[in-house]
Amino acid sequence: MIPGRATLEGTKRFATRSAAAPGHFREAAGLLLSSIGLGTYLGPEDDATDRGYEECVGLALSSGVNVFDSAINYRGQRSERAVGRALAAAFERGAARRDEVFVATKGGYLPHDADDPRDPRTYILQTFVATGIAPREEIVAGGHCMAPAYLEDQIERSRANLALETIDLYYLHNIESQRTALPTKAFRERLAKAVGTLEGAVSSGRIGAWGIATWDGLRVPPEHPEHLALSDVRSVAGEVAGQLPVNLAMAQAIAYRSQEGSAERLPALVAAEKAGLAAFGSSSLLQGRLTADLPEEIGPALPGTASDAQRALQFSRSSPGMTTALVGVSTPEHARDDFALASVPPADRTAILALFE
Repeated sequence: MIPGRATLEGTKRFATRSAAAPGHFREAAGLLLSSIGLGTYLGPEDDATDRGYEECVGLALSSGVNVFDSAINYRGQRSERAVGRALAAAFERGAARRDEVFVATKGGYLPHDADDPRDPRTYILQTFVATGIAPREEIVAGGHCMAPAYLEDQIERSRANLALETIDLYYLHNIESQRTALPTKAFRERLAKAVGTLEGAVSSGRIGAWGIATWDGLRVPPEHPEHLALSDVRSVAGEVAGQLPVNLAMAQAIAYRSQEGSAERLPALVAAEKAGLAAFGSSSLLQGRLTADLPEEIGPALPGTASDAQRALQFSRSSPGMTTALVGVSTPEHARDDFALASVPPADRTAILALFE
């Protein structure tokens, strides 16, 4: 496996070398990270999509993008493997160094292996359930587990898939699945055990840091059964990064006050910023549905953009409190359009907030 991890020195070197606009790189988690990152969620489990992602990793690096996001369950583990191959090739040809790039992945959902001849259900049952790696009593919602032995297994599989000695950021994936299935006390007990496992992985150098990746948990109010409070997670965890959807159609993280503050409720991104936490926005283009036919008033608020895809991504990466907006792209044509935004300064925060007035 490739040794090393992202460092401040390395990410600064990458930023200095990149022809990016001011404001594209942001300090977070002791690193300098691009405001746009490559996501790898969508696409069929085939060689053509693998090749597309691998080419897009190269285009990202040449465009000033040094954040790469995946999950072990994306495309039956093939997305992680495609990212790993592409980064290894980039390091080999000198397009980047290991300490210049930031790689994140996730664990929680029981994944199948698209390269295994068994059907997904058989693979999952034989690999994780029958062996006791994922205890039946700790599996919820038909396929989510964060038991310590299971997380240990998933971290090792992701390290092997990515061919990286250290994963820079490892997320607990959509833990609101556990939150809704358990009483509060039992959920906190499971979370505390999961945190202990992840802290052990940090201490051993297998991961650099960890966080929580959510869909609804950080955006919904405290009264909602899926609500996750940053303050509660931090009371168990200490420092934690977060990932949540932020886009023109799902702007609750910017405009909706879902998190309890010291004096009043705050939007999730504002609460994360005040707590000094890194925030990564997923689904910036809403799985491609925000790449055309945006309302006319969006354009004037986001000058310098040349397409609706760029406008939607500009909105997400410019949102107050955002570290990196992730965009899933597996075709070079779309990658060039999306990553060209690195040469455009982020939009003014007041223009973003004015869209909600």
